[in-house]
Parts: sequence; structure tokens; C-alpha cells
Amino acid sequence: MTFWLAGCAPDHGSAPATPVKKSAPPRPSDETRSFPATNRVDAKVVEGHLLDHDFLPGGNIAHYKQGQREYDLILIRTSSPTAAALLLLDYQKKLEKPELVAHFGGYFGKDGGRDAFIFTKGEMLCGVLGLKLAEADPVGRELAARVR
Repeated sequence: MTFWLAGCAPDHGSAPATPVKKSAPPRPSDETRSFPATNRVDAKVVEGHLLDHDFLPGGNIAHYKQGQREYDLILIRTSSPTAAALLLLDYQKKLEKPELVAHFGGYFGKDGGRDAFIFTKGEMLCGVLGLKLAEADPVGRELAARVR
């Protein structure tokens, strides 16, 4: 028994462990070309958490204004379609009263009181924020058609 305890004693002679440096995540790619140009006011790449959501990595956001109507489009390129689907599920959990939009394979709900329609296309998480579903659907279709 004494032998076993001696074998488990801390080793005071070894060097302290060096902390492992975490590398910064890669900068999101600029996907501005995927956003429709009509009525676009601004487009930018966000390196931190997109929309200030801890579960979202960096990505792209474009702001649109058409008369009194204002909305945003988002794009986040992931490593694979599976990674995009997992982000979609994380986002769906964040939405208030999420509804499945079966023909899109996405969700519609409220994100902080703002309408949000989110979906994936390949390795991209896409979203239309600020429009009711009837208006967001055609905008989402146009965005999906432009994503490569």
C-alpha cells in the first residue's frame, strides 16, 4: 500500500506544463458577391460572433432598405453541410416559437423580438432578418440562388 501511494505522489522535479495557445479562428471569407445588390445599403464581414450570438462564428451581413422596409441578410460559410446543419439547429434553439419551414428545410421565429428566417444551402448558414415569412421567403430564395 505504501508503494502505491508513493507512486501517486506529485512529481516536484518536473517542469510546469506550458499553456496551450489557442489559435484565432480563420477570418471569414468575404461573401458580398452572394448578396443581391438591389436596395443594399451596406455589407460587411464580421470576424467575431455574428449578430453577437455566442454560438455563431464570424460571417457576413448585409443591410437593405426599400422604402420603410429594412432587413438584413446573413451568410456564414462553414466547413461542411453537416456543420451548417448543426449551426442551424443551434440557431433554431435560440428562436422564440420556431416554426419549421418544410419546403426550405429552415426555421422561422423571433430572434430578440425580430423576425428571423434561417436555412442552409450546402455549407452555408443563411438568414433573412426583419421580414415576415411571406416577404422573407422570396428574399431567401434569391439569396439561396446566389450562394455558391
